Amino acid sequence: MTSTPLNILQQYWKYPNFRPLQEEIITAVLDTNDTFALLPTGGGKSICFQVPAMCKEGICVVISPLIALMQDQVRSLQQKGIKAIALTSGIKYQELEVLLDNCMYGNYKFLYISPERLQQELIKERLKRMPINLIAVDEAHCISQWGNDFRPSYKKIHILRELKPAVPVIALTASATPVVIEDIIQELDLFQPKVFRKSFYRKNLAYIVQHTLDKKHQLLTILSKHAGSAIIYVRNRRLSVEISDFLQANHLTATYYHGGVDAIEKNKRFQQWMHDEIRIMVATNAFGMGIDKPDVRTVIHINIPESIESYFQEAGRAGRDEQPSYAYLLKNHNDIKNVTAQFIDVLPDIHFVKLVYRKLCNYFRISYGEGEQSIQYFNFNTFCKTYTLSGLMTYNTLIFLDRCGVIDFTKRYTKKTSLHVIVSGNQLLEFLNRNTPYELITKAILRTYSGIFEAPTPINLALIATKVGVTEMQIIDVLQQLQNAELVLFEHAVSDAEITFLVPREDAHTIHRIAGDLKQQVAAKIKKVKAMIHFVSTTTSCRSNMLLSYFGEDNPTDCGQCDVCTHPTEANLNLHQIQKEIIALLTQEELSSRALISRLPYPEKIAIEVLRQLNEHRIIKINTNNEYQLI
Repeated sequence: MTSTPLNILQQYWKYPNFRPLQEEIITAVLDTNDTFALLPTGGGKSICFQVPAMCKEGICVVISPLIALMQDQVRSLQQKGIKAIALTSGIKYQELEVLLDNCMYGNYKFLYISPERLQQELIKERLKRMPINLIAVDEAHCISQWGNDFRPSYKKIHILRELKPAVPVIALTASATPVVIEDIIQELDLFQPKVFRKSFYRKNLAYIVQHTLDKKHQLLTILSKHAGSAIIYVRNRRLSVEISDFLQANHLTATYYHGGVDAIEKNKRFQQWMHDEIRIMVATNAFGMGIDKPDVRTVIHINIPESIESYFQEAGRAGRDEQPSYAYLLKNHNDIKNVTAQFIDVLPDIHFVKLVYRKLCNYFRISYGEGEQSIQYFNFNTFCKTYTLSGLMTYNTLIFLDRCGVIDFTKRYTKKTSLHVIVSGNQLLEFLNRNTPYELITKAILRTYSGIFEAPTPINLALIATKVGVTEMQIIDVLQQLQNAELVLFEHAVSDAEITFLVPREDAHTIHRIAGDLKQQVAAKIKKVKAMIHFVSTTTSCRSNMLLSYFGEDNPTDCGQCDVCTHPTEANLNLHQIQKEIIALLTQEELSSRALISRLPYPEKIAIEVLRQLNEHRIIKINTNNEYQLI
């Protein structure tokens, strides 16, 4: 291809110019250099390998750790008219052959593949014959044992380097400390790489850690103070629904997003938020990939994240348009204890990993030596209850087994509903004549689905509900009654996870091979959690500079806009002056502690302490309306 990088950018991405460092990185790749690109969230990493791949004949092989990430990028390329394909788990051998043939002879430009796939002989044989122009390793921090998302399977990438030693490699990541950068370069065997690092400093983004006794009230205060689009990150699904409902009850447009929401509804909510039909997205960390909304004004964390890397990426989704924006983190006295309990105390040891793996195989009736490439759907909570397993420890175990290439664990909400009529049509009609309340729903199903008498047939409950004008639960009740009468076989299962077993079952032998990886990952996890706790606990260092220092970057000047820079320290506060301001406010009217704190320009814990002292010295008191008043 003869188009210049800028022409390709303008033709396919519709951007007039490159962002900082993108053009330099692309030039290095086109000069066939091994390249390392460290660009913070929103820095445009994908363009750094997609554009040069479009400039050259052949296909770019992209190594990526997550199915959703691969699918998102492939979908985006296809929408631009660029031929791309992803080899995700669950593809049958025959279909895999066809897809690989398409890559070789169908003028495809991008092949997305997981590192686990590089072990398959068919894949290796076809990659050797492919006209590969570039190898891109996305989320490259996954290859480092000190990285935020270490995956031992990433070490298999060396196979691709051995197959195509002359093809340049580009490694990309948005979060890497100096130790991780050095480790990535060594693990990928990058030859004299051109290293590009964009500063992590965000001059338009204020990092604010607030101590508050009432997080919900503080949310309303923040959202009323800062207009515009917002993301609120929460720890779990239950809290995402609770906070969304709370905001709606307070007349704010909000919705929630988590792994249990089905794909169609997720996309609907995402589009509503992207187009400002909904102002606030309340989400778990499942809401991350593919977010390219430049005008997010506020990101708020209700809970302390598990690492600086996670926090920096999520907070960094605010203000990509370079306009003033805010990243709030709300905490209280219990949060540090909770984050320790939720991220350190639930790390599994090798004995627990063996137990979960054995129970998992038994749950799906996988025999010793069998199970490779089998796909299983299950409800996570049901599995834990069946074997009386700790939910968090089991979840961490499944994530660990996923990262070590033993299983592919995907959180995916699915509903599987099928119906098979096991009596004759006349027998069924006779029953309906005697039980008329079931007639309308049953006949609607019979008219919609042919073959339901011959074999179990998937049915769409939502479709039938729309046709008949009833709820899905009413349909389920009718079909369960028909099953109780032994007229039908009705299956209705809800699953929230999918597991692909990547290796044959070998119980202890399987786990012994990855015992060393578990020890390293536990140590790295503890270190990261403690770094995050230090970040939220420190009140004497500029927040921005603490983040920069963590990623190995020095900045001699404080940001001047974080909570530490804008609030005086306790030592410098004039408590007598605060007392005078509180008395002046209470002279005008009686106020609750919440109302007082919102009107005072001081840290909440200082204001509460001054209120306590005034109350203790009987200068003020709390009345029957739970408001402060002068005595």
